[in-house]
Amino acid sequence: MPEIKQRAEIIKDSLEEIKKSLDIKRKKIELRELEAQSLDPDFWNDQEKARSVMQKIGSLRDLIDKLESFENEVLVLLDLVRESKDDEIFGKDVSSLEERLKELKLASFLSGKYDSGNAIVSIHAGQGGTEAMDWASMLYRMYLRYAERKNFKVETLDLTEGEEAGIKSVTFKVIGPYAYGYLKGESGTHRLVRQSPFNADRLRQTSFALVGVLPEISDVDESDINLKDEDLEWQFFRSSSQGGQNVQKVSTAVRVKHIPTGITVSCQTQRFQEQNRKIALELLRAKVWALEEERKSKEVKEIKGEYRPASWGNQIRSYVLHPYKMVKDLRTNVETSNTEAVLNGEIDEFIEAEILSLAT
Repeated sequence: MPEIKQRAEIIKDSLEEIKKSLDIKRKKIELRELEAQSLDPDFWNDQEKARSVMQKIGSLRDLIDKLESFENEVLVLLDLVRESKDDEIFGKDVSSLEERLKELKLASFLSGKYDSGNAIVSIHAGQGGTEAMDWASMLYRMYLRYAERKNFKVETLDLTEGEEAGIKSVTFKVIGPYAYGYLKGESGTHRLVRQSPFNADRLRQTSFALVGVLPEISDVDESDINLKDEDLEWQFFRSSSQGGQNVQKVSTAVRVKHIPTGITVSCQTQRFQEQNRKIALELLRAKVWALEEERKSKEVKEIKGEYRPASWGNQIRSYVLHPYKMVKDLRTNVETSNTEAVLNGEIDEFIEAEILSLAT
């Protein structure tokens, strides 16, 4: 069989495997059930829950439409290739379909309960003062650029700036199909080596930042995470600001502690206290879920003798800007010398390699 025909046949067979892996039939049933919910006259009485359902409808519809559209294109092209005496003229079309198939294949590996939903990303500067805070700011920009390239939206939930430069910490939500599935592998310690821009002698400096990625767990899924009112300890305070006319005169910022686990989160980015309360609960729900998942993982891995707790020592990626240029993922060994592109958000190669490594 000529090469182009063979490649087209492989695309068709691979697509059938992806449809089975994604269980498209079940997803179509789920979509119809959610759409039926949205037609209920009382559907919008609970706006938070309604928005969550509508987002799930959008994600499912997007995936199903993308698969069906892709399948139609594959079948049409396959017919043309089979009937053509010179199938080489379809080379570019086949290559284009192969690239799109790769994206669908990645989605088929993201089968976790929350993989198809939004992500809550946090970045914390490590020890090292201004250097580390500048590095945290660079990572923040990198993920913003990545989200922009993927057509994801970003909402900043909490941000603490550094005294001189950079940020001490930031928490933001990445909104888009499979945002959590794509980004969850970014959790861990990121290491930067460069000549210091904050030192007159331009000394070589190593900085660290910790990235955490959690799924957005909506009210629809709240049955998984039981946050009882009596287990929550609330504090209210004035949001920090730079002074002048914008100084907060009321306590709109919130801090909530989950007494059973000791987890504390805060939010002060919104103008109204109720909005900050909702965001704080959202963050708390995700962190409680993550703690429970870590506990389960620890139990399983301790039996196998391979458990390693999440810590600063568990470095996942190095970004070297001096004395040479190299970004290397220490889990998959994927590396590139194009550090500028990586720091501008071109991290797909690293993300895809991590997804594939976990799937195999």
